[in-house]
Amino acid sequence: MRTLYIGTGEIGLPALRALLAEHEVCGVICQPDKPVGRKLVLTPPPTKLLALEHGVPVFQPRRIRQEEALVAELQPDVAVVMAYGQILPKAVLDAPRLGCLNLHASLLPKYRGAAPIQAAILAGDAESGITVMYMDEGLDTGDILLEEKLPLSAQETGGSLHDRLAELAPAALLRALQLLANGTAPRVPQDAARATHVGKLERAAGVIAWSERAAMIERRVRAFDPWPGTSTTLPDGAMVKIFPPVEVCEGAPGCAPPGSVMSADARGIVIACGDGMLRVHSLQAEGRKRMEAGAFLTGRPLSAGDQLGA
Repeated sequence: MRTLYIGTGEIGLPALRALLAEHEVCGVICQPDKPVGRKLVLTPPPTKLLALEHGVPVFQPRRIRQEEALVAELQPDVAVVMAYGQILPKAVLDAPRLGCLNLHASLLPKYRGAAPIQAAILAGDAESGITVMYMDEGLDTGDILLEEKLPLSAQETGGSLHDRLAELAPAALLRALQLLANGTAPRVPQDAARATHVGKLERAAGVIAWSERAAMIERRVRAFDPWPGTSTTLPDGAMVKIFPPVEVCEGAPGCAPPGSVMSADARGIVIACGDGMLRVHSLQAEGRKRMEAGAFLTGRPLSAGDQLGA
């Protein structure tokens, strides 16, 4: 099948590899190269690099609305979209003979929008998955073709779930394309009453509010690893980043003000929360490397009663 791939992020690389192996890829559309790192080195998207390795034409319009004719000129049977970062106009959606399919990293209609991976962990969901849907002009509102599910572990992080969903996507995509080719692909309308939406993550979302329940903060630390990360401030006002795993400890509500250090030693830093306590094992101060609690406390000692996040 003649396919056009539209996507920028690393999560789509396994799906693109599957297309390159099993189908004719007539082009890849991705975002323009962007400055990356402290030195702002102009860096191409990973999907661009993979496409060029296989001799596939790459197109990088700043706004796909300004290049609507491009998709029609490529004459794809189907367009496959994953983590592109722009809304597709109707002219682009209508150009492929069999339509545009989107690979979305949640079980729709839950978690429409930009951060479905983190949302599933934050909610404490037992499962997540990839939804293959027919794209329309709404935001993740199209009819569902199929879903592939996977269970979430108690140690799941945003990074680990990202990678697992990326590896799940090719099987879902190839099965969907086979159903399309056979003329047997279903269309199941989404139940709008069950829909939820999650916006783009900002760095500020990772600042810990110690008044939250310890169990919720534990999920937040996992969900936001590696991006945007979770952080708090030390008594001197310095910012410190906290990494998973963190351990929920029992503690009566109100035993100490939220953010209070209950104990601090090589076994970890125990911090009072709105309900329960949290033991932190791995931290990183600004401008320093990541350290285990014992090593961190050698350079930045903390004592019971110190206040974090003030």
